[in-house]
Amino acid sequence: MPKTAKINEPGAGCLYVVATPIGNLEDITLRALRILKEADVIACEDTRQTMKLLAHFDIQKRLVSYHEHNEITRAAEIVIDLEQGAKVALVSDAGTPVVSDPGHHLVALCLRHGIQVVPVPGASAFVAALAASGMPIEEFAFIGFLPSRPTERRKALRALASELRTIVLYEAPHRLLDTLEDALEVLGNRTAVVAREVTKLYEEFLRGRIETVLEDVRKKAPRGEITLLIGPPDAEALHVDAVASLAAAAAVPLARRVDEIAIERGVDKKAALKVAARERGLTRREAYKQLLITRDE
Repeated sequence: MPKTAKINEPGAGCLYVVATPIGNLEDITLRALRILKEADVIACEDTRQTMKLLAHFDIQKRLVSYHEHNEITRAAEIVIDLEQGAKVALVSDAGTPVVSDPGHHLVALCLRHGIQVVPVPGASAFVAALAASGMPIEEFAFIGFLPSRPTERRKALRALASELRTIVLYEAPHRLLDTLEDALEVLGNRTAVVAREVTKLYEEFLRGRIETVLEDVRKKAPRGEITLLIGPPDAEALHVDAVASLAAAAAVPLARRVDEIAIERGVDKKAALKVAARERGLTRREAYKQLLITRDE
């Protein structure tokens, strides 16, 4: 049987971004194991965590720590090794590096120095959660972690209020209850899924409306790694919101509404009038006439 050709894998001076299991060690790929064995050095988020993985597969390699607190200085050191021809494998504690994990600075620095970066794909918590969620996933918005402070978190959720795709978040277990309560208040009672400890022994999916999921979380505080998925608003809810928005816009005098739009969108009065006319179901000429009448009065 012929060997599979190695594509985009140069002999030296290359950074491999290697995905590792998010729980079940059987989820590592054969290619990832080969790269870890061939690498001159492995840059890892937590050397203790990576040593457990390597020990399981009987791999012995030089490890260097690369995490959010040292990535600026450590990235420069790794690039020097790479420029001298080293093969470096970048891993995180679990899943795909760089995705809500350290690594972006190193990847960007390598590319600026003309060093090839090769992805070695594999497990990803949010992709696994999406696949089993039952949510619409033709399109989705991956947000990563929301801000931990309540005011900033609610502000971030308000920015997502008009999002029509499934929203995918990572959340710490001790903040999940607060995040769900804020999501219910800001986004409404949408469908939601809490995916906990995906691929691990105590894997669990909580599915339902946000109110229902909230009840489950209040009864039993979840532990471990959590992915939160929030579905798009219902068609009926969208219609109600649209009608309410139109009613609110119509209640504001046209001239004032034009000024508001001009400020909000940073456009001139002519463009703002066009938007205001569309909100009220008027032609631009009709809106212009109303504006002149209002100003004359």
